[in-house]
Amino acid sequence: MRTKGQLLTADDLRAAALQSKAWPYEEARKLIKRWPDGKDGGQAMIFETGYGPSGLPHIGTFNEVLRTTMVRHAYEELTGAATKLIAFSDDMDGLRKVPDNVPDQAMLTEHLGQPLTKIPDPFGTHDSFAAHNNALLRSFLDRFGFDYDFASSTEYYTSGRFDDAIRGVLAQWDAILGVMLPTLREERRLTYSPVLPISPTSGRVLQVPVSVVDAVSGTITFTDEDGAHVTQSALGGMSKLQWKVDWAMRWVALGVDYEMAGKDLIDSTIQSGKIARILGGRPPEGFNYEMFLDEKGEKISKSKGNGLSLDDWLRYGSEESLAFFAYREPRKAKSLHIGVIPRAVDDYLQFRGNYPDQPIEQKLGNPVHHIHHGNVPSAALPLTYGLLLNLASLPGCGDKETVWKFVQRYAPGTAPKTDPELDSLIGLAANYARDFVAPTLVRRAPTETERAALADLDAELAKMSEGTAADEIQNAVFEIGKRHNFEPLRAWFQALYETLLGSSQGPRMGSFIALYGVENSRKLIAEALAAKA
Repeated sequence: MRTKGQLLTADDLRAAALQSKAWPYEEARKLIKRWPDGKDGGQAMIFETGYGPSGLPHIGTFNEVLRTTMVRHAYEELTGAATKLIAFSDDMDGLRKVPDNVPDQAMLTEHLGQPLTKIPDPFGTHDSFAAHNNALLRSFLDRFGFDYDFASSTEYYTSGRFDDAIRGVLAQWDAILGVMLPTLREERRLTYSPVLPISPTSGRVLQVPVSVVDAVSGTITFTDEDGAHVTQSALGGMSKLQWKVDWAMRWVALGVDYEMAGKDLIDSTIQSGKIARILGGRPPEGFNYEMFLDEKGEKISKSKGNGLSLDDWLRYGSEESLAFFAYREPRKAKSLHIGVIPRAVDDYLQFRGNYPDQPIEQKLGNPVHHIHHGNVPSAALPLTYGLLLNLASLPGCGDKETVWKFVQRYAPGTAPKTDPELDSLIGLAANYARDFVAPTLVRRAPTETERAALADLDAELAKMSEGTAADEIQNAVFEIGKRHNFEPLRAWFQALYETLLGSSQGPRMGSFIALYGVENSRKLIAEALAAKA
């Protein structure tokens, strides 16, 4: 085994990755088992992620593309083979419910049932509602530099690209019904059809019984909304397949090898897999991940708009911290809200700092390896997000420029132009402190025991100069807590947080005092001692 200081070759990396328990490698090994000798003719391994543009995109949407991309890169590391990611938008779906978080609800209500690409954009910026939401999705993906091919359901149906696959569905009509009907309620069975015709009169996607006239020509018959008996083609965009049938058809038509999905789609994955086999194809590999939850423990929904937007996160946290949050424990439900951002930022930076000195086995299990596809930045930051957050929450310290003055005294030689990552981190912390922390801070008066300890701390700080090392200050804080018999010792630190900073939690006090300054910290102590109980 090579030591952590030696240069690793591609063969070393592949050998270690083949044994790694990191989930992207475990998923990638499924594809090696699927195609032990690679795909015929050196064809690319096809990864797919789907998106329903009936509501505004949210981080859950982005998360699926991110995780799929991590598996894609893991497979490339293991094999060196070609890959391709298709970001598929189901924009030919009929609008079934008007989302709560979009304008012009009345207009959208009038267009219920119509394909999303035929509905006007309520925001007034694009040709259709689907085009608006597709553009948002693509801006999500482009912002993070994802390599993907965007695919529109409407384009694929109307161009005839899916026509042969639709003929296959018509030819296997009874077998597909044999899969689907047992899974439906009795009343739903009466109207269920694998194919949803587009009404020639209203343009709506119809949920009506359909009969196959001729599978080869693609002809179907059904009763329209006005009661007319209609015979028309199911090809060329004149119909849309029912959801689970559509998913299976797409897998077969596009040769999809890998697609993950949320836990709420386990049943759909099973049924679509059966239909894919009926159509002569092979269901893709993948796994079902747990869903993100909001602060109330409810599933994040596009229509409810109860999830964070990408812009929400990036106002307070880095792109890498979001990727870090998404990487960890994909099979465990996690709360996704504003409050998780500070820890995600600092955890990402901590894991990144650990990466250079880790042996290869630990590197491959470190989330930052998958976030950066093995090209992990080596730069270390002199301050944590949490420490900057405490500083920016203090009166008079809420703007980025002021925080920088403290930082430059703490870390001489740093500057916004030469340290752009630190500059960004300061800005993010200042935003979070101003919007969420500072308004909630209430400093309480110290107890008599705490007053004595604070006075003792002030006396110790009076002996120190500006520039005293954080560790020296921290040792003094510890000793004072012990001298005044705080039990447990964390009660002393909690007292410091509550009386000096106005919060029940806080930073490493030695680092904070070194950053804020000895004299400024003594002023905080003086204010606390002057407070009346």
